[in-house]
This record gives sequence, C-alpha cells and structure tokens, in this order.
Amino acid sequence: MRRFRLLLAVGGVLWLAACGSTNNGTSVTGITTTCSPSPIQSGQMIQCTATVTGTGTFSTTVVWMATAGSITATGVFTAPVVSGSTSITITATSTQNTAEKASATVIVNPVNLQPITVDPGPQPQTFTTVDEAFTSVTVCLPNSNTCQTVGHVLVDTGSSGLRLLSSVLTIPLPQQNDSSGNPLDECMVFLDGYVWGPIALADISIAGEKAASAPVQVMIPDTSSPPVPGSCSSQTTGPNEGNSVSALGANGVIGVGLFQQDCGFACTTANGSIPPVYYDCPASGCNPTFVTLAQQVPNPVAMFSLDNNGVMIFLPSVPPGGLGTVNGSLIFGIGTQSNNGLQSATVYTVPASGPNAGDITTTFNGVSYPSSFIDSGSNGILFLDSATTGIPTCSGNYSSWYCPTTSPDSLSATNQGTNGNQGVVNFSIENANSLFNTSNSAFSTLGGPQTGSFDWGLAFFFGRNVFTAIENMNTPGGPGPYFAY
Repeated sequence: MRRFRLLLAVGGVLWLAACGSTNNGTSVTGITTTCSPSPIQSGQMIQCTATVTGTGTFSTTVVWMATAGSITATGVFTAPVVSGSTSITITATSTQNTAEKASATVIVNPVNLQPITVDPGPQPQTFTTVDEAFTSVTVCLPNSNTCQTVGHVLVDTGSSGLRLLSSVLTIPLPQQNDSSGNPLDECMVFLDGYVWGPIALADISIAGEKAASAPVQVMIPDTSSPPVPGSCSSQTTGPNEGNSVSALGANGVIGVGLFQQDCGFACTTANGSIPPVYYDCPASGCNPTFVTLAQQVPNPVAMFSLDNNGVMIFLPSVPPGGLGTVNGSLIFGIGTQSNNGLQSATVYTVPASGPNAGDITTTFNGVSYPSSFIDSGSNGILFLDSATTGIPTCSGNYSSWYCPTTSPDSLSATNQGTNGNQGVVNFSIENANSLFNTSNSAFSTLGGPQTGSFDWGLAFFFGRNVFTAIENMNTPGGPGPYFAY
C-alpha cells in the first residue's frame, strides 16, 4: 500500500515520518542536527552533532556531508576559506535508513584578523625604523591567480588606500587610465614628504577579505618616468619617500583611515578648482585633473563584502625604555563579529569634511588644539613645540625629537570629539637620545614637536584597542567617521 510522508521543517531540524525498514521491530524514525557556534570564521573547526531517534534497537550511526569545507566521520566541521559571508549546509544521514536525514546551516565569515608587527623594518636598510606597525598584503592581477604577497607594509590610520613601491613589485599590475584615455598618476603628500607614481588596478587580499579591481598607487623614484611635476614636489619641504625602501622605511603603505577614498569630492568636478593630487599624464607631460570617486585610490576596507565599516588595532602595552619587537592585531570591522565589539570604548566623532576633516580637539595646559588626530602611521606622539611644552628637543641627528631633562616627563591632555565626548590621556615622554641608543624599535614614550596640534602616533596605540570608523558606514557607535578607544 502506498503511504504519504509528512515533512516538518523547524529551524535546522528536519523530521521525516517514513515507512523505513522495520528490521524485526527496529526503526530509525527521525534525526536532529546541530552545529555550534554560528557564525564562524574561515578555517575554524566546530563540532556538529546528530541525535537519532527510533524504535527498538536501532543504529545511531550517521554519514556526514557538507556543501563546502570538510567534515569528519565524527562530525568535526572545518570551515572553508571564503571572501564573503557564506551559508554552508551540513547534513547527517542515517546509515540504517538513508531516507532519514537532517540538516543544519552554518554561516562562515572571512577571517577578519591580520597580524601586525612593530619591528626594525624591511632589511637591508640604511637605518632602523621605530614605532612603525607592519603587515603583509597580497595583490593579484584582477580576476587572476597571478599574485604577490608583500611584507612590511606600513599600517596607517591617517590615510586611505594601498601604495606599493615599484621596486618591490614583481607582477605587472595594469595601468589605470583617466577619462581621456591617458595614464593616471597621483601625488600624495604626507606630513614628512610625498610620494608620486601611477595608478594601477589590483585585487587586494588581506586576512581572507578582498577588495576586487581596486586602484592602487605604485610609488616610483625621481629617476622614473613620468618625472615628478613641480606642482607636486613644491607642496612640501619633505623628500620623495617613494624613492626607495630606505626612504619610505617600508615596502608600502596600507591606509585604513576614516575615509572611503584618498581625496574624495575635493578631487572631483564638485570642487571649484583642480587640486594637485591626480594627474593626466600623456606623453607631453603631466597636468592636474579631476577624477571620479571610482577612479581614486580607495580605502580597501570599504570595498570588502563584510567587516567593511572600519578597523580596530590592538597592540600590547610597552614599558618605559621600549621593546625590541611587539606583535599585535589589525581587526577588520566594528561590531561585525565577536572579536571587534566596541565594548566600553568611548566614541570621538570627527568632521567628515572641511578644514578639520578627520580631526579631534586636544586640550593641553588649558589650550585647545582642534587640528589634532590619531594616526598609526606616525612614529611617536608628535605635539606642539618646545616653547609651548617647555620640553627641550634633542641635539644633533635627533633634533626632531624631544629630550626632556627629567625622563620620563609625565604629562596629561584631554581629547574631545564633535559629539562632546571627552577623555583624559596620561602619557610620558622619555629622552629620545636614550631610547635610540637601545636596540629597541617599539616605544610608548617617544615624542617630538609638531606645531599647533597633537598627532597621536603609534606610541599612543600601545595598550589600547583603537577603532577607526569609516565615513558613511554604519557601526554600533553610529555612522563614521570617528575614532574610539
């Protein structure tokens, strides 16, 4: 006689009331399957369990299957490497009655943690770097498996976009042209110099996250073609830091700062005049040009399919005198996974545009400095000048650093965001001559002058979880841009 079967689906449990095999009064009548926890990350292992019900003396043995990744005979599931949030179906099937099976769904997210290291920098060099946090970045020809992993890339919350030295690239990234069909080059000015070079396209992968076909800047030396325009080099008294590894102190820079692009609307036709940032470069020479947002070098984090609203940097505490090497984490996303929640961090919102875009206000000795900022790409805490602080600078080769006569010099300042949130920062400055005479490269007490503002550089990051939220991206602390710690 033909019977009808009743299917009841509840969550991840599938019940099948079926004829089955009675096998002298024994029968498997149902299975429930659970896999916990979910969501998990690429490469993570979890235990799945199957509860088999039946009548008589029945077999509880099941066969496991997963639509991706791998699962053992005992139900241990290993998540596959994914580039975006992915649903994996895991099914347990009775070996006694193959008509009885049940499935559970596991959400797999990309690994969002990338190791970072503060060390002496890429070698060989003519000098040892201090207070610079490095990581590795993989770039590929777009939509291909032709890839290169570049180490010792500086992690910078003070800029947006990936920039790599031409001298360290071993794969030919394709040139990006402007709307006229000519090569597009860029002049990016930093506090201590500038870099110049063409815009290329690459797939950027880091910690399982991917920014596909992203514009990146290839930094070239002065001797390369096209030559650096005067309108670029004249913007700063600093050198072309793209001349070499020694000049940059790194193989590249990955900007994971507050903004989705490195220039934004200021470089588009929405601006009244063309800034000397992006250049149209035909054979006759390079001239500043407007570019669209899509043509600009982007913050790669904003292009990720997941964990794309900001970053968190964790570096452990560093005692006075410093340490040789420090290992920490660059974690993508804010409040997107279990390892990047804001928890008790205070949010300091910043302007998204205008002359103080990205700035907080720091108050020191009763005076407010509204052009201050938090920047992992700066080595040390750079603030004010000797006349204002009363701290003497060093002599000789270290004149750009503070050398207090009483070391360490204990100080205090207050940071404030545009949302009114305030927080006191207690910090100390040691004699830089003494610090540099050690073999250490990580210092929480290194400071130097910067007239008119506070640049809370990498020394500020030690012992803190520091969040950088990207403009117009939603987070548990509200929309970016903001800093939080």
